Amino acid sequence: MDWAPHTFEVRPWRQRSPRGPAADRRLREITVSLPPYIRGLELPMDRALTAMATASAGDLSHLDLVHGRTLSALNHLQLRTEAVDSSKIENVDASLADYGRALLGVGANASAVSMASATTALTRMIADADATRSIRPEAILTAHRELFRRNPDEAHRAGSFRTTQNWVGGSDWSPLGSLHVPPPPETVPSYLEDLFAFANREDLPAVAQAAIVHAQFESIHPFIDGNGRIGRTLIHAVLRRRRATRHLTVPIASALVAHRESYFDALNDYRGGEARTIVAMMATAVRISTAESWVTATNVLAIRERWGEAAPGARPGHPLFRLLDLMAEEPILNVELVAGRLGTTEEVAQQAIDAAADAGVLVRARRSRRAPVWLAQDLLSEVEELSARIQDSARRLRA
Repeated sequence: MDWAPHTFEVRPWRQRSPRGPAADRRLREITVSLPPYIRGLELPMDRALTAMATASAGDLSHLDLVHGRTLSALNHLQLRTEAVDSSKIENVDASLADYGRALLGVGANASAVSMASATTALTRMIADADATRSIRPEAILTAHRELFRRNPDEAHRAGSFRTTQNWVGGSDWSPLGSLHVPPPPETVPSYLEDLFAFANREDLPAVAQAAIVHAQFESIHPFIDGNGRIGRTLIHAVLRRRRATRHLTVPIASALVAHRESYFDALNDYRGGEARTIVAMMATAVRISTAESWVTATNVLAIRERWGEAAPGARPGHPLFRLLDLMAEEPILNVELVAGRLGTTEEVAQQAIDAAADAGVLVRARRSRRAPVWLAQDLLSEVEELSARIQDSARRLRA
């Protein structure tokens, strides 16, 4: 073991609901998992693991230095890719068109709304870590509120830490047969205070610190729902706070989703006192995501150049030229968004969209006749290809 293992405690249990299987209703005791307090713990890392963590952070910083300021579109793409693949780990998925409608607030299915909300939550938590140079409970609560405020089943709990016992896996009615029973609700505040103290330390390699913060958060499971997506967002918040990245967000979740079961196994190893597994997995995910993001950076520049060639009438300062620049940041758009971002009337915005469509660089999303949504398909294909390349690289590495 290289880390303090979780301990266990038997506690009384009585099911609140009279429904469910008889075995659940008869359950009278549960065994809860108690994570260690980690505020001042040291993380023993051998030379190989230290080299992995250091190299992955260096690769990320180099990408950020080269493309952070000059290619803002890459950040928008990667934020979306990260949020989408983080949602997929939780078995939440939707088409790009539905996702686009959800982003624009013009109606979409529940999965698309959930994915769009995850994008906003990710963006806000990273921005808070960047602005305050700290990991704060307020930022996590704000992100959780954003994640669930549009979910009719969970909106009443959005932005609140849990006050009841929860569990992972097993029955819907009780912790019977569960995979993990987090600490009791009354311990959550002290565990989170300890976690934030660890997350704001400066004496650990950034990638290793991000991995431990994520694993500890998942063990505490401080929300009834959304712990996985908020916990993976914490990875990026820690990396931004430590200045491993200043502008970009590489889609680490794309590498994790490629090995979903191994990722869950790594979290279980952490609970057993083996932190190395999750640290090594995180360092590998960062390196793969960073390498493939270099490819996407080159491709995005080439796509923008092709758009200009396809629309030769787009001159600097012209609404069409400005729309092409906007499309590199917002590949899913409608007339209202274009008019607002370009500072034009909706009529001028529609004319620019029509010209881009005539040039073949914008297409209207299917099933969006009443509230048209337009897609920069080349760029959105790059989003999907980035995720696929990262997953393929992750699978080949472990083959």
